[in-house]
Amino acid sequence: MAGLIPEEKITEIKNLADIVDIVSETVVLKKAGKGFVGLCPFHAEKTPSFTVSPDKQIFHCFGCGEGGNVFSFLTKQTGCTFPEAVRQLAARYGVEIPERGVGPGGAPVTSEREKLVAINRLAAEFFRRELVSGPEGQRAREYLAGRGFEAETLKVFHVGYAPSQWDLLARHLGRQRIPEALLLASGLVLPRRSGRGCYDRFRERVIFPISDAGGRVIGFGGRIIGEGSPKYLNTPETPVYSKSRSLFGIHLARPHCRSSNEVYIVEGYLDLIALHQHGIRNAVATLGTALTADHVRLIKGMVGEHGRTVLLFDSDEAGIKAARRSIGVFAAEFVDARYVVLPSGYDPDTFVFEFGAERMAAEASAAKAALPFLLDRAVGTHGLTNEGRIRILADLAEPLAAIADPVARSLYIREVAERTAVDEAAVLEKVRHFVDRLAPPRGRPEATAPQEQGALSRRAASPGDRQERQLVMMMLQCPETLAEVERWRVVDLMENGALKGIAEAMVDLGRRQRFVVADLVAAVEDPRQKQLITSLAMQTEEWDPRGCMRLIRHFVDRQGRRRNQRLEAQIVEAEQARDHQRLERLLTEKQQLAVEQNRRKMKIQGGER
Repeated sequence: MAGLIPEEKITEIKNLADIVDIVSETVVLKKAGKGFVGLCPFHAEKTPSFTVSPDKQIFHCFGCGEGGNVFSFLTKQTGCTFPEAVRQLAARYGVEIPERGVGPGGAPVTSEREKLVAINRLAAEFFRRELVSGPEGQRAREYLAGRGFEAETLKVFHVGYAPSQWDLLARHLGRQRIPEALLLASGLVLPRRSGRGCYDRFRERVIFPISDAGGRVIGFGGRIIGEGSPKYLNTPETPVYSKSRSLFGIHLARPHCRSSNEVYIVEGYLDLIALHQHGIRNAVATLGTALTADHVRLIKGMVGEHGRTVLLFDSDEAGIKAARRSIGVFAAEFVDARYVVLPSGYDPDTFVFEFGAERMAAEASAAKAALPFLLDRAVGTHGLTNEGRIRILADLAEPLAAIADPVARSLYIREVAERTAVDEAAVLEKVRHFVDRLAPPRGRPEATAPQEQGALSRRAASPGDRQERQLVMMMLQCPETLAEVERWRVVDLMENGALKGIAEAMVDLGRRQRFVVADLVAAVEDPRQKQLITSLAMQTEEWDPRGCMRLIRHFVDRQGRRRNQRLEAQIVEAEQARDHQRLERLLTEKQQLAVEQNRRKMKIQGGER
């Protein structure tokens, strides 16, 4: 039982959940034969190697080796625990999970993460009430209305208000009997400098609840009204909120990004809400931090391999710097991002309110790729004097070096050389300096090698291991052979530890229930074995009953011969050492082996082919 959730409930959820539906919420999948493929959400790739099998209800990436069942995917993708993944799916498929209490009073047992999400939900409701009907909410309503935001739009984003009182939220949550330690862990309150108690982190601010891809509130952002600093204040890092893995509005934008194969990325809460109000629903916002690889993978999962990513930046220097910083991240994840810098004095919020959605769409359609965009900006800033050319190359050398595709990098180096009238070799030499700096240290691979290699021993290339691998693949893809595997005692003869462990788990599972690969993944605890299972289960192989039996017999015969050869060598050693006790034991073992081999021949001669 995991996290006090009854096993029968876990089985019920597993039988109801469709891994293709769950994975396709964050990865764009395409039909390929009997399964689906897409870009892996766990590592950078430009050619899809992430495979999902609806028949086996498992996933496997042939690029990085990650694999598992529907629960494994959720825990890896969202960072949640196994019980949390089970509860998320239970809520989605309408399965009621009885809570099992511990300790006096029989209080429901939930994880800290679940408790923090519940606290955030209560806080979001509190902030929303304060905006709509609180005594200080009028000021916030007037501010937002003055910026052009409609009440219905604010309701969609659950925008709220934090009053000016020091501990109004802390007292409200305290009345819910929430322990102070949990309140502090949520980031919503801070400890008083003297004495006991807490005070509110957010005061006199418009509040924007931050949700994860599933719509659960994981944090908050607050914008001050009037003078004061900081202008924006966010929830600190907590067990449920990480700004480097979160995007504002992702739960609302995801279906629109999927249908349009396009996503707009902005930097502010109000920028995003303004786009949404004007009908541009395929947009997300960063949360006061530079774009990270996790952000880009989330984005790539929404728009797919050939999707369009458009970044809308303010026209000020900060916006340009943000654009420059993002180029390397997108290049490393093989995402072709497009860049728009709005006219001077505008941000996406003010621009869309003044010019409308059609003009914004026109700006986006004219968006340029990273290097042409930076080249235009650099030429416009520095000019084409000799001094200007030197500065242009200084600005562009590192972004050029960050481009992972050598062909694309070479083409852009040529374009920069032609535009600035600088010899291409000189540009290349300038870029090479940064390429060397950005390269990983020697001895460390640039990308994670498939984990499957670690699951097998260093002897994995030997004929014996290859045959054992083939046997396990057969068992996974043709579970009807498990009875024959057990009858011929195949598992006892296996020597590779990882493969033998998988085979033992399969036989054990097959004795108790109808064999399903997803159940085997759940039963195996070693993550390397999980990855090996999904890798072998996903291999394309044609099996027929006669071929399966030939493989089993060939393996059993081969292992018998090897065992016989080892015994004969050991007998010779014992004779030479005049070790009569060991010799007698070895001769008995050889006689037993001969009896076993004779029985096997009689089976074959008796028609058991």
